[in-house]
Amino acid sequence: MYINSSDISLSDNDNLIVWKYLDLSKFLDMLLSEKLFMSRSDKFEDQYEGTFSEPTFEEIKKIAASNPKFLDYYKSHREKVVISSWHANEYESFAMWQIFTKNNEGLAIQSTIGRLKTALKAEKHFEQHIGNVNYIDYKKEYIPFEDTFFPFLFKRKSFQYEREIRIISDVSTSKISLNDGLKIDVDINQLIEKVYIHPKSENWYKNLVTEMVKKLGYTISIEKSDLESDILI
Repeated sequence: MYINSSDISLSDNDNLIVWKYLDLSKFLDMLLSEKLFMSRSDKFEDQYEGTFSEPTFEEIKKIAASNPKFLDYYKSHREKVVISSWHANEYESFAMWQIFTKNNEGLAIQSTIGRLKTALKAEKHFEQHIGNVNYIDYKKEYIPFEDTFFPFLFKRKSFQYEREIRIISDVSTSKISLNDGLKIDVDINQLIEKVYIHPKSENWYKNLVTEMVKKLGYTISIEKSDLESDILI
C-alpha cells in the first residue's frame, strides 16, 4: 500500500492536548536548563526506529545497486536525528503512567500542539519538524523517502497505543556531535500548561515538586492525578 506524502502532517488543531510522562530528575533538568532533551533516534528501544518498511527497502536496494552510498547514507543518518516524543490524548493515560514512570514518583507534563509550536525557539544550525506518527504494517505498506524526516514519522502498528506526536531535529548538516541526544532551547512557560503528579504518589511528593518548581521561579500549575481519586458509592 502506498502512503501519499501529503498525508504525513501535523494536526491543524492547535488545541489538541499532548502529554510527556517522565521522572522528576528529567523534569527538573528541563526547568534548570530551560531546554528540552531529545533522544538520538538509533538509541530508542525499538530497533525499527528510523528504518524502512519492506516494500520501501526493496526499492531503495534497487537504487543502491548503482549507488551504494545511497543506502549507507540512510543507515548513518539515524545517528544524526534526535526525537522528543509526546502522547496525544484528551485525558491522562493509565498505560503511559505504567510505561514511562517508576516507583510512583513520576509526573506528566500537559501541553498542546499550539504550545509545542510556539515553545520551540528558532534554530539556525539544523532543521526541525513536528509531525504525527503513522502506524503501518511494515511488511505491506510503503514509506515515502523523498524527505529525510519521513522514516522517523512511521512506526509499526503494535505501537498504536502511543498516539505519538514527535518533535524531530536533524543535525546532519551541522557540526554538532551527539552522544545520547541533544538539548534544544524552549520557552518553558509556553511548553508546559500544567503538571500532573503520579496518581499513586504520596502528598509529600506533590508538596516537594510544588516547592521546587516555585523556588526555580516558575508559576506552573501542579495537580495530583485524579486517576486514583476516591470511589463514590
